[in-house]
Amino acid sequence: MAASVLCRRTLVGCHTFKWISTPKTLNSASYPSGTLLQTASYNPKPLKLNIRDPYIPDKSRNDTPDWQKTGKYDGKLYGRYGSRSGIDPASLWPSHTELDKIIAEENEWHPPLEVMLKNIAAKQKEEAEKRMAKEKLIAENMAKMPKMIADWRREKRETKQKLKEEKARRDKLLAEARERFGYSVDPRSPKFVEMVAEIEKEEKKKKKLLKRRLREEQAGVPVTPPVTSS
Repeated sequence: MAASVLCRRTLVGCHTFKWISTPKTLNSASYPSGTLLQTASYNPKPLKLNIRDPYIPDKSRNDTPDWQKTGKYDGKLYGRYGSRSGIDPASLWPSHTELDKIIAEENEWHPPLEVMLKNIAAKQKEEAEKRMAKEKLIAENMAKMPKMIADWRREKRETKQKLKEEKARRDKLLAEARERFGYSVDPRSPKFVEMVAEIEKEEKKKKKLLKRRLREEQAGVPVTPPVTSS
């Protein structure tokens, strides 16, 4: 009886292990959320290595690929086959030049803690100086702001007044040209340009005489009236 019970338990255990190890798909009825769950098994294929007769490329042959002539590939072969690869382990160590390069890269990308703290302090100091310089510049510009606004308003008034004077002078010249020629003249016509040049010449002459008269009055010299042409 004990043997039959042990046999029965063994069969139940085998069925249970077989049910657990076999991939199954559970339907949505087993879960109230309706989610389909699927169990998957992964059995990677073992790497087949020919330990007895490994493939060792001949570097002296021309048909051997270049990537099989590198030290990296030698390290790969030694890692697979060990001493049977015929590679000297000492040749896999980096040379002095490569070692210096590795140390330089290590110091650049993974510096010591003291160097990192020093770099952080220098960076914080630089950022603080930049911030203080920016705040100083903003304060100086804010102090100049009232004068800048006043200058801008003054320049705007002067520009507006200048445009107004130019428009008035242009209208006056057009009216004078209309009075002289008896009809409206195009401001781009040669007659109008010639008339404007003549008027400007007369104005310059009057300004010159006025400055001369002022100088003579200040010096106490009797003023000589301008000669009028008959």
